[in-house]
Amino acid sequence: MLIKVSFLVVFVAVMVGVGFYCRKQATDVNGFVLGGRSVGPWLTAFSYGTSYFSAVIFVGYAGQFGWKYGLAATWIGIGNALIGSLFAWNALGRRTRVMTQHLSSKTMPEFFGVRFDSKALKVFASVLVFIFLIPYTASLFNGLSRLFGMAFNVDYTVCVIAMAVLTGIYVVVGGYMATAINDLIQGIIMLFGIVAVVLAVLKTQGGFTGAIEALSMIPAENSVQEGAFTSFFGPDLVNLIGVVLLTSLGTWGLPQMVGKFYAIKDERSIKTGTIVSTIFALIVAGGCYFLGGFGRLFGDRVEYTADGAIIYDSIIPGMLRDLPEVLIAIVVILVLSASMSTLSSLVLTSSSTITLDFIEPLSKKGLQEKSKLSIMRVFVVFFIIVSAVIAIIQAKSSVTFIAQLMGISWGALAGAFLAPFLFGLYWKKTTKVAVCANFVVGAGIMILNMTCKSIFPALLQSPLNAGVLAMLAGFVIVPVVSLLTQKSVDKKKVDKMFECYDAEVKVKSKHMLEQK
Repeated sequence: MLIKVSFLVVFVAVMVGVGFYCRKQATDVNGFVLGGRSVGPWLTAFSYGTSYFSAVIFVGYAGQFGWKYGLAATWIGIGNALIGSLFAWNALGRRTRVMTQHLSSKTMPEFFGVRFDSKALKVFASVLVFIFLIPYTASLFNGLSRLFGMAFNVDYTVCVIAMAVLTGIYVVVGGYMATAINDLIQGIIMLFGIVAVVLAVLKTQGGFTGAIEALSMIPAENSVQEGAFTSFFGPDLVNLIGVVLLTSLGTWGLPQMVGKFYAIKDERSIKTGTIVSTIFALIVAGGCYFLGGFGRLFGDRVEYTADGAIIYDSIIPGMLRDLPEVLIAIVVILVLSASMSTLSSLVLTSSSTITLDFIEPLSKKGLQEKSKLSIMRVFVVFFIIVSAVIAIIQAKSSVTFIAQLMGISWGALAGAFLAPFLFGLYWKKTTKVAVCANFVVGAGIMILNMTCKSIFPALLQSPLNAGVLAMLAGFVIVPVVSLLTQKSVDKKKVDKMFECYDAEVKVKSKHMLEQK
């Protein structure tokens, strides 16, 4: 216990210390929200990666999908690295940074408002962000608290409150730069921690070969395939593809992820950040899902609800129960790092969005710089409190596993924003009517999935698969509706916006004699 408490005290002291160290860089809106758009490649890459992966991945998704798909769940981590990091940085990194600076937009809703000349879109988008980030934030508290309960035997409510207070302190004081520096520290812990944990867990099962052999003997439900949990694509390829798409392509439409590109310092930072974030995702996400793939070897430690349903969040904590105390301490700090980095990103995104994109447009005289900062800080605290309360209530409700909460959040936001944002960056003919239509359809699919699940086919009753449908639908809705509403596009204004991607270059050429 002394080892675990010592690790925890040092971690807390560093996080708070960084927050106060960065307070001078959070004296205006640009500094508080974007770090002055001067964040270097390593800070940006780690900030992107640590915001991507949290307790939702380590405890919820790794446990649930490792149990369902076995070692094939590792494909989810590979998809996160290639689609969610490598391709995302290449497709969005430079273009987002250039366009958002040119339009002077600090948030995703503000981008929609300026790009499509519509205050209504800006407000609509800000409301969606504020509403659907709450379930995701609540899921972070849930996963972290389960591990704390295992390691320290501390009550769930106490864990939630402690994490909320700690995150609130360094975000309120230091803003974006504090979260970025802490993300770097937390990311390094995550890299070394996941490697150590995977090796330790495999050792308890007779090493890699012994664990594979034991896993191959376990039959899969509803499958005649032998050794399904050690096969290349697992026992359920269709649903596995759905998880890969939502957790990988979905990041392209999440405001807390895309917002990292707004703060990039220069061209070199984009190139370095692409490589670093991809490697980070491959190790952390790949390691988490690979570890979860061996979950069925620890079936005797899994918890069940009163009606016999498996509690997926209990799988990973059960796997780690007998590890040495030092490794338990590392795991706790690892998951605390992952959760706090994501939580800080979420609350910063939500508070800045609700202030700049919802409250300020409603103010007739506008808001002073100090007023904006004060309101944002108040909403950081408010958002954390609301999420913490929901997490505590949710722990006693029928929603007993993390992935369901995250699927709802990711599906709604990615479904609403992914296609409009991507087309808005690349296609001049995108119209505000098309964007609005996609907001309604993307969020509407997830709301219907939550409230009227039975109207969906069996495959789409899962919030994960419904989220994939919402995302892919946007790639039809946006171009089709845009082509039908082209008259609403102000061509001169749009051409002016897209000029930011081009630079006039003068070159010398040899004089050529005229041909007769």
